[in-house]
Amino acid sequence: MTDSSDTKSRAVSSSAASTDALAASLFSEVFIADQLARELVSRALPGGMRISHFSVLNLLAHLNVERTPAELAEAFHVTRGAMTNTLSKLEWAGHIHIRPDWDDARRKLVSISPAGRAARDAALTALMPQIADVVRDVGADQIRATLPVLRMLRKRLEEAQTP
Repeated sequence: MTDSSDTKSRAVSSSAASTDALAASLFSEVFIADQLARELVSRALPGGMRISHFSVLNLLAHLNVERTPAELAEAFHVTRGAMTNTLSKLEWAGHIHIRPDWDDARRKLVSISPAGRAARDAALTALMPQIADVVRDVGADQIRATLPVLRMLRKRLEEAQTP
């Protein structure tokens, strides 16, 4: 005859193993989907534009306000050095303007230029049909049902990043 505490211990152990397997499956799917989505976006972007460039232009166009390089680095969860590299390439291409902050000379402010807005719009025009095809193939109702779960997952992961 089995002791009830032994049965409970096995049930807890089985539950933990099941949760671990579920977590592994979830992250495996997220990682693979991320890799495939990045490849889809990369192929659709106009020549020379990278996902990091498009992402910064898209955020600046959406916000329509200046941001510091540090704020942009934080928004994309990258180092300041990585953001500085991306911003230099965007500035060289004429897609952004970087100016000193007149209130605090130690800081710089970044804004999207008209050429950057045009490049972002061209990228969206090239990208949207492919993204729309994916949504259509998966089904709009399933995408709508999935979005809240993905948002909760993102928020939970963001919380885990803050000390």
